[in-house]
Amino acid sequence: MSGRAVVVGGGVAGLVLARDLARAGRDVVVLEAREHAGGCVGQVTVTRGGIDGAEPQCPASSPFAQVTLDAGAESFATRSPAVPDLLAELGLADDVVAPSAASAWVRSPDVLTRLPRSGVLGIPGDLADVRRALGTRAWLRARLDAALPARVGTRGDAGVSVGHLVRARLGTRVLRTFVAPVAGGVHSTSADLLDVDAVAPGLRDGVARHGSLVAAASALRQAAPAGAAVAGLRGGMHRMVTALLADLDALGVEVRTATRVARLERTDDGWAVHVVGPSRPGSFEAAVGASSAATVEADDVVVATTSIDAGRLLAPYVPAETIPPVPRGHVNLVTLVLDAPALDAAPRGTGVLVAAGTNAAHGIRAKALTHASAKWSWVADALPPGHHVLRLSYGRLGGEPDPGDASATSLERTALHDAGQLLGVPLTPAHVVGAKVVRFASALPFAATGHRARVARLRDAVGQVPGLHVAGAWVAGTGLSAVVADARRTAAQMTA
Repeated sequence: MSGRAVVVGGGVAGLVLARDLARAGRDVVVLEAREHAGGCVGQVTVTRGGIDGAEPQCPASSPFAQVTLDAGAESFATRSPAVPDLLAELGLADDVVAPSAASAWVRSPDVLTRLPRSGVLGIPGDLADVRRALGTRAWLRARLDAALPARVGTRGDAGVSVGHLVRARLGTRVLRTFVAPVAGGVHSTSADLLDVDAVAPGLRDGVARHGSLVAAASALRQAAPAGAAVAGLRGGMHRMVTALLADLDALGVEVRTATRVARLERTDDGWAVHVVGPSRPGSFEAAVGASSAATVEADDVVVATTSIDAGRLLAPYVPAETIPPVPRGHVNLVTLVLDAPALDAAPRGTGVLVAAGTNAAHGIRAKALTHASAKWSWVADALPPGHHVLRLSYGRLGGEPDPGDASATSLERTALHDAGQLLGVPLTPAHVVGAKVVRFASALPFAATGHRARVARLRDAVGQVPGLHVAGAWVAGTGLSAVVADARRTAAQMTA
């Protein structure tokens, strides 16, 4: 198949889609505005240094030098074969690893407890597991779920939020204790804003099929492949991006970084993609440090950018009401390497998900903490004995202070405080032998109520424009499994 395709956006969706198009015989160019491809999947090297970037306060006691870790996504959901199949094609199947079997925990304003092992989204698949955490009264209220008509909490022409569904069937305490921390820690928003059909397809319909929300959550979890609900790559998920880029290079795909698409223009022969990027070596623009403008001709254009850039590029070609509104936001990831043998016992398993409102109740601003060296054996193996990696995430839509402008030192100190509070272990700057802050701007797309219907309307509108296509997390949903599967479906449709 001939004809050039331009993929706007070099995140995971753009790279996967470009690879499939190239393997089908298309001439492909990928345009990425940032200095590097990979989007939410990247790597960070944490080197020796204290909380302020200086020498650690206890240098003689620690042999730590540096460690390379994931800067963004560290795992993928195993409920779908999309990512495992891709990793097998890239020659990485033997490096897929499962996390520790230890439970994660949840921190709400009310309680700190283990996340139920069964179920989805924090919705328990067995109420016996959560009786102590809920208390007798809330537990009895949750048991009413099995007696309620299937219509309770499941009806809504414009979609149903996770919060509405759980509150109606299981009560407020289940929502606050288990579901709200998952919504905040994983999806960066309130459960009352999260579309249940987008984040857990089949759950709402399963209430009628299985007789209760608890049974539906259990069935959805059991339908997933055996083993852990997530998996990762030995050495980090960033190896997937490295392999994708190597494959694209072998296939002759040009990946241009630091190249921003200013606008798309529909022409008689296809598309003109107007870009602003690095100047040619030896040109006048390069001599004065200026960018240069250029045009890339294409038969097909795939918009696989962030939601904000996608809306800007699509606006001239689809009705405004079909573009899903996705709020802006920031995510800051703070990685701490600690010389702290007291953490060897993994006091909170693989980590803690934190509900909104916990800052006011307990002075904790993080939305999630991952005890990476307890979760992944390859991380622990890369560290000296008694050393640990903690990763804390900041940035949440709705009511929380936006940390986008906070200094690295301020975030590192906040993370150290929050880690001590969440883990129940006193931690001071003397424990820190390495720290790093990674920032993601406009990185909080989430599936608001009615999201799936809006995305369907958008795809219908885009489908009316010859040679125009969309991909990426803002239309596919949260998580690598959703993004990869959607990108491959889009490529298949384009090459059919």
